[in-house]
Amino acid sequence: MSLRHPLAALLATVLTVLAGPVLARCSQNVAALDRPGVRVASLDGVPLAAGNSPSRAIITFLGHSSYQIDTPQGVRAITDYNGVNGFGRNPDIVTMNNAHGTHFTDDPEDGIAYVLRGWPSRPGETEAKHDVTLKDMKVWNVPTNARDWGSNAARINGNSIFIFAIGDLCIAHLGHLHHRLTKAHLDELGRIDVLMVPIDGSYTMGQPLMVDVVKQIQPRMVLPMHYWGRSQVERFQGLMQPLDADFVWPDRRTIEVVREDLPEKLTVVVLGGDGGD
Repeated sequence: MSLRHPLAALLATVLTVLAGPVLARCSQNVAALDRPGVRVASLDGVPLAAGNSPSRAIITFLGHSSYQIDTPQGVRAITDYNGVNGFGRNPDIVTMNNAHGTHFTDDPEDGIAYVLRGWPSRPGETEAKHDVTLKDMKVWNVPTNARDWGSNAARINGNSIFIFAIGDLCIAHLGHLHHRLTKAHLDELGRIDVLMVPIDGSYTMGQPLMVDVVKQIQPRMVLPMHYWGRSQVERFQGLMQPLDADFVWPDRRTIEVVREDLPEKLTVVVLGGDGGD
């Protein structure tokens, strides 16, 4: 596998919890366990998410709302796949949260095993529902509503939150979320360890509301996306203060995440740096 950036001195992040089987949703966290902090690890020469834990992934920010997720068994997924953001070998699984040009493509590359659209795209569909497994990655979605681009009318089930489970590590991508989540949404999501969050504050929804969604889901790590400029990150940082979140700014766009060693405190890892592309 070829990654855009060398895997040297990457940020490794992890949480001491009991591992369990991956179910239709991610199992809930076991409460009252000691959790270590963030540490930096040297990963020179490691091409994939390697090591003893099956609950780990290499996550790379590709730009806009696209993240690349690589698993120990070599499965590669790309979120909000638009045919532009990506590099190296083709992905095995791609997700597209809604029918907007920067978040999907009708012309995916050949050889992708699963192309998962997050909105009703076939005659008679009222929602898109997916549940696929490839080697050590399981992917499913939770539909949410979205605004119409022109009229602001509601597009029922027009967006999807996609969940990626690798072992017992559960990663969720909010997509183009336009509203707070209901109890039914949260029940479908289950426990989420890593949450990919749009922080533009306008095209999706206001940052205070997005912080409310983070509170609802209660991840251990947040990865911002869909933003342009440091000022948007700094505003998000200010609004996250009541949650006592640590902000980390890696010097590369790739990190390794291991569930057994996630940070003790809620940690926001700004892989996009000053601008999200």
